[in-house]
Amino acid sequence: MKHRTATALLTVVIAAAGLTACGSDKEADSKPTKSHELSASPAPRKDMPEDSSKSHADAEAKAGIPPKPDAATQAQYVRALNAISSAIVNGKEDRAVSRGRDTCGTIHSFPKDHAKQVSITAQRFSGATQVTTTQASQILTAVRTHLCPKN
Repeated sequence: MKHRTATALLTVVIAAAGLTACGSDKEADSKPTKSHELSASPAPRKDMPEDSSKSHADAEAKAGIPPKPDAATQAQYVRALNAISSAIVNGKEDRAVSRGRDTCGTIHSFPKDHAKQVSITAQRFSGATQVTTTQASQILTAVRTHLCPKN
């Protein structure tokens, strides 16, 4: 009997250690997402070799995510979003551009499913204020026009 109890206790300890080693991000765990739908593109790290940055850019390109726009294109894109609602950009242009580039990936992934593109865009751009379906459709137009016209 003692042997089974010890074995069971050891199993629990090993399982707990394994779970602890995996780590957990409570915020990430509370909002399950599909990585291909709502993923953010991390910026290339400066401590990574050049080849790694290139492979990251290649992976983004294969997923339909364009490179960061030049200053003039970014300004036009931000103006288009602000014309829809000033709450979309809310002074965070880099975040709006990142979300727009990711939206290009969504357009690439679901080229014939406009409803899905609108739904994912609404989720991606909603924050303190919710983006309506109409606004999400307008955001898609701005993204296509300024960030990924080839999609």
